[in-house]
Amino acid sequence: MAIQNRDSFLNNLAANLGRPQRREGVSRPEYSVQPQHEVFKDYSAEELIGVLKEHCKVIHTDFVRTDKSDLQATLKRVLDGYEAASIIASNDKRNQEYGLDKAYEEFSKEVDVHIWDASLGKENQVIAERTDVGISFSDITLAESGTVALMTNKDNGRSISLMPKCYVAIIPKETIVPRMTQAAGKIHQDNEKGIAPPSSVCFVTGPSNSADIEMNLIVGVHGPVKVTYIVVD
Repeated sequence: MAIQNRDSFLNNLAANLGRPQRREGVSRPEYSVQPQHEVFKDYSAEELIGVLKEHCKVIHTDFVRTDKSDLQATLKRVLDGYEAASIIASNDKRNQEYGLDKAYEEFSKEVDVHIWDASLGKENQVIAERTDVGISFSDITLAESGTVALMTNKDNGRSISLMPKCYVAIIPKETIVPRMTQAAGKIHQDNEKGIAPPSSVCFVTGPSNSADIEMNLIVGVHGPVKVTYIVVD
């Protein structure tokens, strides 16, 4: 993709700063005080899960905990609670690792199951819009805010967590970190290592909501009206 008028834009910025452009030798500053790294710094994995569980109450999100061996049964109970007649799930390589490939095959006997198919293009979005429940894995989970970070790509479209009536995030225990500080750090480190970036990074914190009118929280405004987090040991 061509960048238009870059030099004139940068020259204008530099002129307003009263110095020439700096194209090299720029390093990240080392701040003497970095409080962002101190929040939940010494918390164990179990303590972070406790923080996440408590904050789920604040963001109107159901919290469920299970292990790999019971994940299929646990997910089935959640879907039954939502009275789901259709689901859409990411075509994630972790589906097989967590036994979800077999689970979706079993679920398809009772409900309509669609696994994201890159070859269908925008048809996936059309399917997601009319589906009851979207299911995908959290790549990084922020305990402090109850946020799941979703790295989208051709096999994991962002529509999965946005368009269905309900959304279920599968949260591997090891993805849980204290807060946004660690998530941003990991994304930066992956970039430094040359790891191919996702098409987008979506930070989802519970069901859709708005407090625009006199700070009154309204849940289920422009996306999933119900959300469940399933933490998997």
